[in-house]
Amino acid sequence: MIRLSFYLIRNVLIGFAAAALLLLPLFTTFDLIAELDDVTSGGYRWTQAVEVVLMTLPRRAVDLGPFIALLGGITGLGQLALTQELTAMRAAGVSIMRIAVTTMAAGLIVVVALGAMDEWLASPLQQHSVQLRNTALAISGEAAKPTGSIWARRGNEVARIGAMSRHNTPLNVEILRLTSDMRLASYIFADSAEVRPDGSWLLHHPRIKEWEQDNEVTREEDQMLWNSVFSDRRLKELSLPTDSFSIQQLRHYIAFLNGSDQPSGEYQMAMWQKLGRPILTLAMILFAVPFTFVQQRSPGLGGRLAIGAVVGLLIYVANQIVANLGLLLNGNVIITTLAPSFVLLALALWLVYRFDRAA
Repeated sequence: MIRLSFYLIRNVLIGFAAAALLLLPLFTTFDLIAELDDVTSGGYRWTQAVEVVLMTLPRRAVDLGPFIALLGGITGLGQLALTQELTAMRAAGVSIMRIAVTTMAAGLIVVVALGAMDEWLASPLQQHSVQLRNTALAISGEAAKPTGSIWARRGNEVARIGAMSRHNTPLNVEILRLTSDMRLASYIFADSAEVRPDGSWLLHHPRIKEWEQDNEVTREEDQMLWNSVFSDRRLKELSLPTDSFSIQQLRHYIAFLNGSDQPSGEYQMAMWQKLGRPILTLAMILFAVPFTFVQQRSPGLGGRLAIGAVVGLLIYVANQIVANLGLLLNGNVIITTLAPSFVLLALALWLVYRFDRAA
């Protein structure tokens, strides 16, 4: 029986590999086409575009993990069904539940591999690719896609960075200082800032407005030292897309946002989506079992793969809608992010149990 389990795991893993070899080149081609649209003669070269796409390949593999799990499970088990090997297993007394549990064992191998890839390979490579791309676009005079302003708060002081240069220099820095009754006491705008080794910032050409007893005082200085609410490491992380953060980076940054009284829902959702992805992947693997043990009048392997692709897409869209609605309506991020995955896992287990009882 152990040898049979290893044989089943091997075939399911081969199915995962076949699904990955089908999906990754397809989506990588789409990514390359999108990157080539930004190629210029003087800055962002086509070789850099290819390098960026290759560096984001692990991230693409992690994002496609649930799809690879579903289609790979259908492929691996479906191939065994076509060769009547599953029929022979069933005749030898192997239950559908046992086949599902063995398939889950293969899925655990994939889940652990994808989790390690996400934390220690995909995130660093994606962050490096973003920096490479932004630097090349800045050299060519093209602006990178805007990532939005960067805000921070410390007590009654609120700071905003309008943009980051290609050398991670803060640009268009605004500092608002409030009184105890939340009225504006002073406003500072600087064209740029230099981050000093001790963590303080040297503001260049700051323009300062102060209000005292309804009197406005305006002055300009060449330089001004400011005890920044940002750290240099946090500043580099803030200029990166949320999905490029590792779980450890997300935990640290969420603590930073909570400590400075800023909303952290978007980053909490990203962290819990990463933590919930293994549950979703295992649910997708279990869904492959009912796709295999259907009636003979049902579609063949090609039809099952097509249906599986549609089901996977619908599940992905529904999962994103629920998570973002929860964020929009200020719901519990943990529940809205993890609940769909656990519901799908429970549904997959129920379907497997139903097929096992009906067999």
